[in-house]
Amino acid sequence: MARIPLFLLLLWGSYSSSVQDWAAPRYNISLDLPPEQRWKEVISQYNHTFLKESMEFIYTSAVPKWVRALIFPLAEIDLIFLAREPYADEIRGIARTLEIGVGYLLAVNLAYEATAYCTSIIAQDTKGNIYHGRNLDYAMTDVLKNLTVDLDFIQNGKIAYTGTTFLGYVGLWTGQSPYKFTVSGNARERAGLWWENAISAFFKRSSPVSWLIRDALNNAKDFEAAALQLSKTPIIADTYYIMGGTQPREGLVITRNRDGPADLWPLDPQKGEWFHVETNYDHWTTPPPSDDRRTPAIKALNATGQENINAISLYKVLSVKPVLNDLTIYTTTMSAASPEEYSTRIRN
Repeated sequence: MARIPLFLLLLWGSYSSSVQDWAAPRYNISLDLPPEQRWKEVISQYNHTFLKESMEFIYTSAVPKWVRALIFPLAEIDLIFLAREPYADEIRGIARTLEIGVGYLLAVNLAYEATAYCTSIIAQDTKGNIYHGRNLDYAMTDVLKNLTVDLDFIQNGKIAYTGTTFLGYVGLWTGQSPYKFTVSGNARERAGLWWENAISAFFKRSSPVSWLIRDALNNAKDFEAAALQLSKTPIIADTYYIMGGTQPREGLVITRNRDGPADLWPLDPQKGEWFHVETNYDHWTTPPPSDDRRTPAIKALNATGQENINAISLYKVLSVKPVLNDLTIYTTTMSAASPEEYSTRIRN
């Protein structure tokens, strides 16, 4: 693990020591702008030295040396060979604004794909309303808390979709298409060499997990179309996509292999399945005792009761230990039928 630069230690200490949980900063990203220009205004709100120090820490801590040696020169020669649009141009624009290499920034973006250890919950109340909440757990917690932002992606003067991400990262692990669906992504814990398999799939033009979430939020016309897109599009790593809709029973956990779905797990309130909890293990297996966030979450949901589930009570469930733990960066609650209630709080 790389040492944290003194500049970052001083900044984090002065900021986090005086606060508890706090709302994520919220900004607009204009989809009407050319991709290379979309992130410039948001990045201008932050100290560039801080952003570059943070990215360097992530780069040296999380990206294997062989990946750096492979990705960096190829991307510098021809970014389009590795990354499709609009993400290639967005990465190029961020790199230009921060005066860093595009290959370097692409490698940092891939690092975020590797270790999203999370808890996601979808639930339906007795009136048929769907609520969706998630904790995003990650290594490098102190770094990422200060990079976390909520973003409204604006097109033709309206919010096309909303998401939560880290500055410098063009993908989304959490998002909402208003009046259509919500989605979160969780890493799927399976045996194997993550980086080797992911880079191989990346060179085959499979999508990073978080880019596919953005694609669905941007393109899918409804819950069913998004579910189909998230189920079948080839991706670079096994994952879980957790979805909530606007109608009763529109809740789904998609267990993904790289090439397609391994399992579809819909809500079924008539059979008593008014909620689903997904962490980082297949729902038909037993999570390891050393990382069982599923059981405490289920107990808290049952104690809450279907008649009492809402955004506030779901936040409380996501605050029960160890569902909330030392690696939790943020908690988001959302409901596609009430998009104005999208809320992210950074956990301290």
